[in-house]
Amino acid sequence: MPAELAPSDTPLVAASSTLALVHYLERQGVLDKARVEQITGLNLHTLSDPDLRVPASAHYRLWDYAESVTGDAGVGLHAGQVIDPERMGLVGHVFFNCDTLGEAVTQYVRLHRLINESIILSFEQTGDLAILTWQPDTPDHYCRQDMDRTLAAALSRTRHFIHAGLQAEWAEIAHPKPAYGDEYEKLFGGPVHFGAGITRLAFHTRHLAQPIPQRNPYVYSAVLKQVNAVLARLQTRRSFGRKVRRLISRQMATDRIDADTLARQCHMSRQTLYRKLKKEGLSFHDLVEQVRKDKALRYVAAGQYALGEIAFLLGFSELSAFSRAFKRWTGSSPAQYRASHQTLEATSVATGSTTGHKDQ
Repeated sequence: MPAELAPSDTPLVAASSTLALVHYLERQGVLDKARVEQITGLNLHTLSDPDLRVPASAHYRLWDYAESVTGDAGVGLHAGQVIDPERMGLVGHVFFNCDTLGEAVTQYVRLHRLINESIILSFEQTGDLAILTWQPDTPDHYCRQDMDRTLAAALSRTRHFIHAGLQAEWAEIAHPKPAYGDEYEKLFGGPVHFGAGITRLAFHTRHLAQPIPQRNPYVYSAVLKQVNAVLARLQTRRSFGRKVRRLISRQMATDRIDADTLARQCHMSRQTLYRKLKKEGLSFHDLVEQVRKDKALRYVAAGQYALGEIAFLLGFSELSAFSRAFKRWTGSSPAQYRASHQTLEATSVATGSTTGHKDQ
């Protein structure tokens, strides 16, 4: 479906991301323009329009095609390492014209909706760690190749434009370890845990003060003004599913999840709530399950609460029911997941103690 005909509740991706993949296929000598236009529903010439946005589903289908036509399962990881300053999107120009890496990360998170509406990006600082977290709106919106490209591009571009010695302290990857899995640690520089159910990238907070060498305040001001205008236009396209997801998360923290209560908060009947969610390809049960899973992964990894407390906070009647659900989500028990995460953090601390000395 062409982007201009996409329903208002369809998550979109910046056309610059799709165009970057097209250029990569062209470099590899495997670009079939007719096939790409068939997949995206767009004329390739229109992809250079800075305001154009592509349905996320079409963008992800193009990634499947790219893997097939290149014969490279790690195509996302490899495409993300290509640096082309002439072909960065508007958000990229904002990012690399900020004063510091810390400001750039803040803008990256704030403007990420312009890059990909189907993925929620968040940022937190815990102790000496700065952690970026990517979460899909729904499981159907998770694309391994695109996530690979996102992570590789974030690191590769930061090293190229800001700090060549930047290393990740650790990374957690939502998908299982692929055949090319050993490449991640070589690229990131820190330990990598696969099958985490959530994607997170951690680096030391000392890097946040790193100044951006070639920043241009005039370019920054002009591009930011344009980007903010685009972002303002998109505020009217907020998905109903996103709103319900936030309400579920808020209610889960205080009481048992109740569809009737949530429907009243949305000023509609329960039947209308279900019908509006169905129009977006969602169900109330699936959203509750997704929120519960996301909270479970964060709580178990953080180690702040005992497992029994987490089960209670997430509305499970007993720990055994929570353990069964957690194993269904991740393939491991909560205790195993917490142990592996703590091992990962311990490794990063040990590594950080040596790399930190080198940075002095």
